[in-house]
Amino acid sequence: MDLVGFRALIQPVAAAIYKRPLDSGLEEHLCALYPPESDNFKAIERACHEAIAAGWMCAEGGPGRRFGRIIEAGPDTNGLSVDVVNLKDIVGPHHRHPAGEVCMIMPMTETARFDGTGKGWKVYEPGSAHYPSVIEGEALVLYLLPGGRIEFTD
Repeated sequence: MDLVGFRALIQPVAAAIYKRPLDSGLEEHLCALYPPESDNFKAIERACHEAIAAGWMCAEGGPGRRFGRIIEAGPDTNGLSVDVVNLKDIVGPHHRHPAGEVCMIMPMTETARFDGTGKGWKVYEPGSAHYPSVIEGEALVLYLLPGGRIEFTD
């Protein structure tokens, strides 16, 4: 999978988010539209693993926390940036979501939880903040940020 193909996989998800408030209603919408057993969810998950193996995704960081911005916010993603992190039994750096954050959670270890959530979707409202945490194993988290905005606070 190359970046062009990956971008094409993300575009329907970005379209589903477009002009919707980032709240629990969007989380429910994404869970219904793209549940973990859906072809689209599986294709994105598979593409992430292929891109990591190819070396162009999650290329920064170190053991327990690899990351990288894959797509800058732009018109083809309806103003959303796309980042992917690979976290293993870790509490990441505290950050704030000025415009919100949409997370696609893909456990690599069946028991892994990202901020208490297993495989699926988690939406953080504008102004929210957290220490991103993966417990009980390892997970990939693809996150979409309106305008690419994120503020690290430590």
